[in-house]
Amino acid sequence: MQIRSTQFVKSSQNYLSCPKDTFPEYAFIGRSNVGKSSCINMLTNHGSLAKISSKPGKTQLINHFIINNEWYLVDLPGYGYAKTAKTIRESFAPMISDYILYRPNLVCVFVLIDSRLSPQKIDLDFLFKLGENEIPFVLVFTKSDKLSAKRTKENIQLFLDTIEEYWEELPPYFVSSAVTKVGREEILNFIEQTNISLKNLNHNE
Repeated sequence: MQIRSTQFVKSSQNYLSCPKDTFPEYAFIGRSNVGKSSCINMLTNHGSLAKISSKPGKTQLINHFIINNEWYLVDLPGYGYAKTAKTIRESFAPMISDYILYRPNLVCVFVLIDSRLSPQKIDLDFLFKLGENEIPFVLVFTKSDKLSAKRTKENIQLFLDTIEEYWEELPPYFVSSAVTKVGREEILNFIEQTNISLKNLNHNE
């Protein structure tokens, strides 16, 4: 997929105030310091589309970006930010869950996982919630440039082995790096192919 145009549309406090358009949406989410903003900027080839901050928890609203005037990239608030004010942090839970459960044109959730770490309970709990509610998701293992290829592969395999105990079929996953742009083409191609499938499905109905 070639990114021809990228435009910020709006920030919303809840799913009811999100854009009314019916473009397919692909939401990106992850826990503290996973590199979500860097990943979004890498995918869109836009250095400052998503705000990057040294303080985790910068994203506190549902942010919509229209890509190629065909689909939305949605930057969701992260889950589990320990340094975010408690009242704000507690408001994230219903904001995120309501969007994921009730946004009709949400196609897939991209859950970002830090490839440097062993499986984290907060990530596993979030995936279980998605699974329980039958929400389609894929995994994006970020920061693959930070460790050796061997160590990164071992960490990813450990994560996959952990969730395989609970899933009959593993979700699709991608290995990415905002620095080297590894995974960019694969993620964008996945979105492109999904959009094509949706168009074909709607055409046949």
